[in-house]
Order: sequence, then C-alpha cells, then structure tokens
Amino acid sequence: QVQLVESGGGLVQPGGSLRLTCAASGFDFSRNLMRWYRQTPDKRREFVAAISNTGDATSYLDSVRGRFTISRDNVQNTLYLQMNNLKHEDTAVYYCHYPRFDIWGQGINVTVSS
Repeated sequence: QVQLVESGGGLVQPGGSLRLTCAASGFDFSRNLMRWYRQTPDKRREFVAAISNTGDATSYLDSVRGRFTISRDNVQNTLYLQMNNLKHEDTAVYYCHYPRFDIWGQGINVTVSS
C-alpha cells in the first residue's frame, strides 16, 4: 500500500523556519520524482517544488525559490522541504505528492503569523 505521511508543520513567526518531512512507503521511492504542493486559505492548490529521483534536479515555485529547499534521502525513503524566511503568504496546507500514480499525503498545516 502506497503511503505518504507528512510531519513538521506548525505555527511560526515571519522570518522563521520549518522543515517538513514526508515519509514514503509502499513503492520504489528511489526511482521516482517527488513533489510538494500547498493549498492556500483561499483553496488554491499550487506547485511548490519538485525533485528528481536522484536528487540532482530540482524546480521551485518562483515565490519560494531561494527560501525553500527540497531534498530527499533515498535510503530512508524520505522527502524534505526546508522552508526559511517564511512569509505570511506561505501559510497553507502542504502536501507531499507521488505523481506517477497521483498519490497524496494527508497534508500538514503551516501557519506563518506574528
């Protein structure tokens, strides 16, 4: 059974940092591209970042480039999203996504507020 479980969200002040983790199981994680998405309070779902199976290639939403870093550990079958210099507009529910079979995690809340 394919499963994605996110953790690491929470409440943080503007300028702060969080690291999201996505624990993957039930498929060959090391062979697959992975993505992070987020759903904003006005219900827009937007792409945040992607990483190739080897980790050699990454891509980002323009508004997070330079602040967020996507990475992966193919031994631990874990996907990460390091988020620095967080802004109010980063407030969202963040989802880990396995695009090959369109599998989503349950989502994790990130709230940026003073």
